[in-house]
Amino acid sequence: MSKHDEIAGSLIDDILSGRYRPTERLPSERDLAARFDANRGAVREAMKKLEQMGLADVQPGGARVRQTEEASLDVIGHMLGHESLPDLELLDQILVVMNGLMTVAAEQALQLADDREIAGIRALVKPLIEADLDREAHVLARFELMHAIMTASRNLPLRLTARTLMDQFVPKMSHLHPYTTVDFDAYRSFGQQLDAALEARDAIALRASFKAFNDLNRQNIVRAIDAARADMGQEAINQ
Repeated sequence: MSKHDEIAGSLIDDILSGRYRPTERLPSERDLAARFDANRGAVREAMKKLEQMGLADVQPGGARVRQTEEASLDVIGHMLGHESLPDLELLDQILVVMNGLMTVAAEQALQLADDREIAGIRALVKPLIEADLDREAHVLARFELMHAIMTASRNLPLRLTARTLMDQFVPKMSHLHPYTTVDFDAYRSFGQQLDAALEARDAIALRASFKAFNDLNRQNIVRAIDAARADMGQEAINQ
């Protein structure tokens, strides 16, 4: 990690934890340089990163903290990595947004995609219904399906927002992989619902299938976090 990344990461953690509150002044360049044993160039690069993320307003006389609501989506990754395990409430919020984006994308795909594109999406649903996939292959199949639906939506702002969220979300979930299980039967049922909705171009059925998909994803994450917490608690007992 470079020195300016170290400084930026520490300040981001301080802001997100509430050590520095909105409108409060951040430490001066001189103070930060002394605190991190860094030159002022590294401090300026760190402050530039905070400004780009929308967490600080940097002026010649110093920098002040901005409201978190004014930050860019890049802050999500830091919020997810702030604790040893991701906050379930934040994960719920991300899943709600992602599911909303997927539902809108799928509805627009129904309206805009031709029969060939719909057939291509349905072909990506079939492995979830028919194939005997292992966990990793199943995850990959779901990502390929979501990508195809996003592409067929023709909605560039939606696709960019979804990709930015996923880029922040997925890497932070890697430490939960050992605790994640896949309910293949439940995903098979989702696949059948989605395939039928696509075939009939039924927007109402489509929304219902993605609600079930969101509920299923949330259940998987809750189970994984509970299993990780239990494992961490057992490790503490063993120590």
